[in-house]
Amino acid sequence: MKRFSLFCMFFLLGAFQASATEVRVAVANNFYGPLKELARDYQQQSGDSVVISTGSTGQLYAQIINGAPFDIFLSADAARPAKLVEAGLASEPFTYALGRLVLWSSDSQLLKKGAASLTINNFKHLALANPKLAPYGYASVQVMEKAGVYSELKSTLVEGKNLSVVYQFVVTGNAQAGFLAMSQIYKDSEFIDGSYWIIPEQMYDPIRQNAVLLKSAQNKNASNSFIEYLKSERARKIIVDFGYL
Repeated sequence: MKRFSLFCMFFLLGAFQASATEVRVAVANNFYGPLKELARDYQQQSGDSVVISTGSTGQLYAQIINGAPFDIFLSADAARPAKLVEAGLASEPFTYALGRLVLWSSDSQLLKKGAASLTINNFKHLALANPKLAPYGYASVQVMEKAGVYSELKSTLVEGKNLSVVYQFVVTGNAQAGFLAMSQIYKDSEFIDGSYWIIPEQMYDPIRQNAVLLKSAQNKNASNSFIEYLKSERARKIIVDFGYL
């Protein structure tokens, strides 16, 4: 009887392991925090695990073009997913979030005057993500141009390869303020300590964050299931809680 019970236990364990599948997701840096929450929620429901790789949109796109073994790409723009579709490497994209750009400082007083902070503060260093690789970096340049301060601030700008690096620049004091995704400093309807300016959406092109299922994963049930989960109201609530539209 004991031997039979052990056999049943190992059989059930093996069945569970066989049913639990990995979903490999490449995600733009701004959405890394929300994706961790989504992955936990999805795994509790499905038993499938989500393996996350993160970087700037440009970096991840280059890795996919060069054969990186991802199943799903969560971009911070609409352009790179469209290029993957054109190249025959992905299915039709869909928008999973609309990004919001903020200027943030760990100094609780520095940005209290919002837009005026760009003109009245003599920044020694102002951080942004690389505009060539990161849509949020490109949007940051647009904001400064719209405000008429880009040429004045250009000499103060320090670039990070992605938004996580920009955040670290500000936290460590290597920059007085930085352009970030709102999701990096906002969760459950609250901002972290410091001062911030939520930049009006009309000051930059919409940051339409699109997702695609890569061709190599189109027959994987777990990958298709995670795509459907991302479109669900349950997932949408988590995404909105991080400040996305």
